Amino acid sequence: MVGGMCGNDNWINSYLDAILDAGKGAPGGGAGPGGGRGGGAGDRPSLLLRERGHFSPARYFVEEVITGYDETDLYKTWSRANAMRSPQERNTRLENMTWRIWNLARKKKEAEEANRLLKRRLETEKPRTDAAAEMSEDLFEGEKGEDAGDASVAYGDSSASNTPRISSIDKLYIVLISLHGLVRGENMELGRDSDTSGQVKYVVELAKALSSCPGVYRVDLLTRQILAPNYDRGYGEPSETLLPTSFKNFKHERGENSGAYITRIPFGPKDKYLAKEQLWPYVQEFVDGALSHIVRMSKTIGEEIGCGHPMWPAAIHGHYASAGVAAALLSGALNVHMVFTGHFLGRDKLEGLLKQGKQTREEINMTYKIMRRIEAEELSLDASEIVIASTRQEIEEQWNLYDGFEVMLARKLRARVKRGANCYGRYMPRMVIIPPGVEFGHMIQDFDMDGEEDSPSPASEDPPIWSEIMRFFTNPRKPLILAVARPYPEKNITTLVKAFGECRPLRELANLTLIMGNREAISKMSNMSAAVLTSVLTLIDEYDLYGQVAYPKHHKHSEVLDIYRLAARTKGAFVNVAYFEQFGVTLIEVIIIKI
Repeated sequence: MVGGMCGNDNWINSYLDAILDAGKGAPGGGAGPGGGRGGGAGDRPSLLLRERGHFSPARYFVEEVITGYDETDLYKTWSRANAMRSPQERNTRLENMTWRIWNLARKKKEAEEANRLLKRRLETEKPRTDAAAEMSEDLFEGEKGEDAGDASVAYGDSSASNTPRISSIDKLYIVLISLHGLVRGENMELGRDSDTSGQVKYVVELAKALSSCPGVYRVDLLTRQILAPNYDRGYGEPSETLLPTSFKNFKHERGENSGAYITRIPFGPKDKYLAKEQLWPYVQEFVDGALSHIVRMSKTIGEEIGCGHPMWPAAIHGHYASAGVAAALLSGALNVHMVFTGHFLGRDKLEGLLKQGKQTREEINMTYKIMRRIEAEELSLDASEIVIASTRQEIEEQWNLYDGFEVMLARKLRARVKRGANCYGRYMPRMVIIPPGVEFGHMIQDFDMDGEEDSPSPASEDPPIWSEIMRFFTNPRKPLILAVARPYPEKNITTLVKAFGECRPLRELANLTLIMGNREAISKMSNMSAAVLTSVLTLIDEYDLYGQVAYPKHHKHSEVLDIYRLAARTKGAFVNVAYFEQFGVTLIEVIIIKI
């Protein structure tokens, strides 16, 4: 019991208080054990302090009990106590001896506990130390050997081999998950809000492309069913068939194929459209509905292909953090592989917003639910077999910020797995670099085989979007500087407009075109988008850029290519506004040289 009390910082004070309280009823002041000082009667003051009314338990505890004694002192005390003629003095010495014995036992128990904890810590750390030492040696050997400088040791690169490896596999069922935004196969409303952007285009085109590959029987893109007013009824349809993408290399190998489908799972409020930050409380509800669909579809596919058992998904691929959590839960329940694509990582976004200095960490978390998002990305890392990244920078500078991934350790583990060595229970997902693709089937050939631009026939007409842009310019013959981005702060559109306004040589050389999604009225836009649009118009007025900047209200998704063609025809320049603030004037100089 004493040993258990020793860990409490308040134990000594409480114990002394109890002694003092217990001594109030004793004659002469002191009561309880330990009424004297140790040592012989001749070489120390009188032991009968409590009889004289001067006993202080606190002083006695500090001077006699805390002061260390060994077994020799105890033996001397015992001998002297037996030699005492006075019963009172003998009792006092025996009480003092009892305190010393208790103190020795207490110290012995503390030492034993410390030794036990030290031994346990050493036993726990030894395998980890051995593993770290061996892995360090493995890395050194790997750097010397054939894996030196090979990034695929740490993560895969899709450019390493162009040979398709699925031609020998048949009847794959693949599930993609993307929960937020307005998802449909045709006439996507890209730019309608912050959630309906590049990721929606990405997942739809990925589903179409996968369904066109040999060996893939069915692809399901799972998303949220939206029945809210002011939204197209198509978003409320439980299922939508996606027209497959045709690849000339795969056309003759395609065989039987069930196709690709958008499957909309109802979860959350039925009559309300939710932004991605508002979906977190309903992810589990989605998982329940998705699990029922996958189980039912796996049985159906098994019956269709006649295999006699359910055809479970080959992989469940989550896109963005919320879908990553859903994919992790589904892959665990079904015991199938999980793949994850983060698209825009939370830790990287948090660092960028903090550097801007416009919001505190608490305000950022309140607006973007950023900590919940980071937690979901950590969970997705732990559950994934493969994490798909677009660039090496995404892996080495963004994913490397997470607790679940570290580049150098991932390289060591991959090297050990490659050689069949023990990884001591450590695991990290395989990072695979797959740059986003381009659907060339929608593009119009503007050049002949010799590389010269085709001359437009007299009967051909310019795309309508061209006149919509050109009506803004006083001199439409100047080259275009083109920026295509949603009106959001992280896109740095206002920085581009400010730089354009402050650079007179650039204004004399070119016009600026800003394609900032679609809008009806700024007053009906979200607060962040409205703030960006208002800032752009304010800067145009401040630098008197009327007749030099175009900012059309509407464009169709199919017209984006025409917009790029217009910039190319005027021999203009394309600007990635997301990185504009980082480069500043240097980028302006590059644009001038380009033009």
